[in-house]
Amino acid sequence: MKSISSAQLLPSQKTPEAIIPCLHIPAQPAAHLQAVVIIPVKDEAEQLPAALAALSAQVDLEGRPLPPGWFEVLVLANNCQDSSAAEARRFAADHPHMCLHVAEISLPPAEAHIGRARRLLMDEACRRLELVGHPAGFIASTDGDTCVASTWLAATQRELRQFAVAAVCGRILTPTRPRSSLVRRYHLRDAAYRLLQARLEAELDPNPNDPWPRHHQHFGASFAITAAAYRQVGGLPVVPYLEDEALYRALRRHDLSVRHSPAVRVLTSDRQQGRVAVGLSWQLREWELLAGQTQPVVAGMPHVVATLLLRRHLRHLWLETQAVILPEIMLWNQHYGIAPVAEELGVSRVALLLRLRQATTFGQLWEWIEQDVLPGPAWARRWQPVPLSQGLQELRLRLFATRAA
Repeated sequence: MKSISSAQLLPSQKTPEAIIPCLHIPAQPAAHLQAVVIIPVKDEAEQLPAALAALSAQVDLEGRPLPPGWFEVLVLANNCQDSSAAEARRFAADHPHMCLHVAEISLPPAEAHIGRARRLLMDEACRRLELVGHPAGFIASTDGDTCVASTWLAATQRELRQFAVAAVCGRILTPTRPRSSLVRRYHLRDAAYRLLQARLEAELDPNPNDPWPRHHQHFGASFAITAAAYRQVGGLPVVPYLEDEALYRALRRHDLSVRHSPAVRVLTSDRQQGRVAVGLSWQLREWELLAGQTQPVVAGMPHVVATLLLRRHLRHLWLETQAVILPEIMLWNQHYGIAPVAEELGVSRVALLLRLRQATTFGQLWEWIEQDVLPGPAWARRWQPVPLSQGLQELRLRLFATRAA
């Protein structure tokens, strides 16, 4: 099988500074293509061979190698100052069984960020899946400093089908290398806190498409989405950082389910000098700065519980409003008691009713609540952030009490 092809960069849209190209792979995909892996690369020559080696060793859930053409890999070396593209091409030449396409690009300064690079790749991956008539096939995003598990693709496909979801986010782990003990402690405590939050969420506001056991991460190092869902949400938002979080929010806005699967795993770098302004490397640097000063602060257990119960209650109210005709809306309001909820949130009853009625998905309603209402004084003044160690202990005690009851 042809393992490397030239990739074309075609004019797409004009910006004040330059023409932003689109990525186009001329080679035809295999008719049985199931997944397209995308890797945005910026100065990753040292780490990239290991990332590609992990992909070349993909097997199914019985340990058999995936058939040629079942998946392909798109690597985009963007604004690189090193030999990343050459390393990828060398790897392709040495591994003819893997369908690997490599492209290079120099983006203008305003567009030279991870959001644009990943968007170019995901758009082309989606196009190639559609080309073979497979909108249920999936785009699998990872990074140049990340090694995926041997069943990463097979487990992702299983989770997509088993839980009938639009996307699957894998568990992202980091090496257990020696580093500042306090930074490592913060990292582990933060992960434990987020996992316990996810456990509490599964109890108080369960999602049948994302049941426990699950995790809390939805990041570009392991983020798979079907081609159909990618089109439905309008593609990856082009933002300079946290583009993975923006895609996750777009899925929620459309009420498309996401599975946070512990069966899908990757190992990523824990470097503190990252390639993006905000990400894991940035968080590690922040914890390093806190060392010896103060603890990170998080939402306390009562705050977490109240927010989850509020979301569950609002989902119930939103579902009820969808069945109510307009002339009956005020009677419905009196019956279901919108006023106490509106007062608790610090918004008018009319405003809440309008939002409940106008939101075409619950995700739209909850996004408004999260972004515009919960930061307001009526809700925020009820809660004070607590040190990470305290928040972690509170969640542990709450979950222990629930299991003991």
